[in-house]
Amino acid sequence: MACNNKILSFLKKVIHNSIKDSLKFASIDIGSNAMRLLFCRVIEDNTATTYIKESLIRMPLRLGQDAFTIGAISEDNSKKLIDTIHAFYLMIKAYDPISFRSCATAALRTASNGKTIVDLINSKVEVDLEIISGEEEARIIMANHIDQHLDQQKNYIYIDVGGGSTEISFIFNRQKVSSKSFPIGSVRLLENQVTDDDWQEMKRWILKNKANFKGNVKGIGSGGNINKIFSMSQLQKNSEIDISTIQNVLSGISPLSIQKRITELGLRPDRADVILHAGKIYESIMRWSQCKEMIVPQSGLPDGIIHELYDSYINTKI
Repeated sequence: MACNNKILSFLKKVIHNSIKDSLKFASIDIGSNAMRLLFCRVIEDNTATTYIKESLIRMPLRLGQDAFTIGAISEDNSKKLIDTIHAFYLMIKAYDPISFRSCATAALRTASNGKTIVDLINSKVEVDLEIISGEEEARIIMANHIDQHLDQQKNYIYIDVGGGSTEISFIFNRQKVSSKSFPIGSVRLLENQVTDDDWQEMKRWILKNKANFKGNVKGIGSGGNINKIFSMSQLQKNSEIDISTIQNVLSGISPLSIQKRITELGLRPDRADVILHAGKIYESIMRWSQCKEMIVPQSGLPDGIIHELYDSYINTKI
């Protein structure tokens, strides 16, 4: 018993020291369907760097509904956005991270008053909010240390579907060789703001780039909707899902009303009305790229921001 107590005491000390010596970072992602605040702790040791998501706070503020229909963020939603950012900032101060970054994507990129709102936010709250381009968004998402999922002998297509845009990257020999952002997203589709020309442009780009690769490509999917589709499939093997399973999950959702998707499937209201639209995007890209299987690493823009903040911190120490 004395020996067990000593072992337990030693383990508690190791854990305490690991937490004490860990590094804290935070990120804000203002998307088209929701806003997210991620708190993440990074623990370093001699063999690995571990990222621990301590808290992810999601505010279902659908800015894309304004941006993609009337072309501007309404006064009411602008106020809600400012109030939420202020609340996020207070939580960040309490968390006391080494650093944090705040990014806004498609909704504020598209809105005619997007820059004005961002300037107003930055004058009121010290978050240094910035509107990033689709290309920058794709680059940050790719910073998620996805190399751990990559086989050097295989080719990959990285697909991130948001509310207002879809970022696609082809990866060869663990290196990104082409990348593009498209104005096709789940909220845009919900609001009938995606044209046939948009779909055709995406298809042409995928077919053109796929022609540079021999054989099949494997998918890597990010975004809240593919995470939910994966969890609904009840598959946990290697974090992978095939296209037929995605189609089966979507077929099970499709006949249900929005209310039943919420009450019977447990989907959030702001997920229940867009998940089929997001699924259509993933499915279309997989078919066009001849992709049969997809890895779902459960990470996205907020995680990519954290990885870049940590890498920047490490570089300043060198």
